[in-house]
Amino acid sequence: MISFEEAYRIVMNHVTVFPSERVNIMDSLGRILAEDILSDIDIPPFNKSAVDGFAGRMADIDHDLEIIETIPAGKTPEFTISKGKCSRIMTGAMLPEGSDCVVMVEDTQILDNGMMRTTKRLESLNICYQGEDIKAGDKVLSKGILIKPQHISVLAITGAVNPKVSKQIHVGILSTGDELVEPQHLPSPSKIRNTNAYQLIAQVSTAGAHPQYGGIAADNEIALSVKLSDSLDRNDVVLLTGGVSMGDFDYVPKAMEKLNIDILFKSVAIQPGRPTVFGKRGNQFIFGLPGNPVSSFVLFEVLVKPFLLRMMGCLEEPEMLHLPLGTNFKREKSERKSLIPVRIENGLVFPVEYHGSAHINAYTQAHGIITIEIGKTELVKGEIADVRSI
Repeated sequence: MISFEEAYRIVMNHVTVFPSERVNIMDSLGRILAEDILSDIDIPPFNKSAVDGFAGRMADIDHDLEIIETIPAGKTPEFTISKGKCSRIMTGAMLPEGSDCVVMVEDTQILDNGMMRTTKRLESLNICYQGEDIKAGDKVLSKGILIKPQHISVLAITGAVNPKVSKQIHVGILSTGDELVEPQHLPSPSKIRNTNAYQLIAQVSTAGAHPQYGGIAADNEIALSVKLSDSLDRNDVVLLTGGVSMGDFDYVPKAMEKLNIDILFKSVAIQPGRPTVFGKRGNQFIFGLPGNPVSSFVLFEVLVKPFLLRMMGCLEEPEMLHLPLGTNFKREKSERKSLIPVRIENGLVFPVEYHGSAHINAYTQAHGIITIEIGKTELVKGEIADVRSI
């Protein structure tokens, strides 16, 4: 059994970054950006009104002004603002030449003679200036980020409609165990529904990789070898759940050896998740994860996901919050690093009620995971905890 830190080092030392490709902007969500994005224009691209109102000159604002045109968004102004003049203007419209302020419409009065009078002291110029957000040539997105919806907007506004992204890793997912049935079936006595595969499919997808489900492998070495071989033929990485501990029916390590997979470790000092296997064959990688759903969920988050993201060129680190504990917490055994689901309430961290590695429902209430290091049995109220977001 090796430490989690050593397991993580081994896994990450085997990262080989995938090549890149250009995709349509609408296909880039959830992918890893493989180039810096520079803006091709100033943003805003022109001085524009921040409000609905009247564009004029500060020097004239205390006088009644003649309205010379109406400027909707998207229209280029026709007239220059000169002494005693103003233009009605809409939010987002281009400011006319000669103006240096906009009076909000609610702070004005239209007189019987058609002139505009300001009724309240001007407190803001109400102008968004050209280039105040971004200047042409500015780097707006950095290579190595996971593209999220807010990044899509930036890609669009800078004209990056075919961004370069890392190619997706194809990840095969297999479940093992004669006790498993697919979720659409009502389990008979001694059977349970297969949850791990569907959980991992979702986790792989949210990491920006491409999952491919290979079904349930029976608890025998031949059946598992066939399934594993087929998955290796079609994928870059394979995730198996179950069959990795020391029982008589745990065939994953044997099947891996039969397929000439070099096993780099097969036991990690972490709770949950001790019977975790990692191996490689050429440029392909295999993770054998424990069968309990919490174990497979957690080990994916802290070990597999960082590996997949780095393989796809992601340079971002996991989001960590440093917050005080809102209560004391104790555990009985301390020979392994322990990962505990927690909630964040009013800036404080509270462990979620958690019954063990089969209690996946506990994670539906959790905002993140905290770590208790080997040898430590107690966390005290007020102690700062490092919360890994999930």
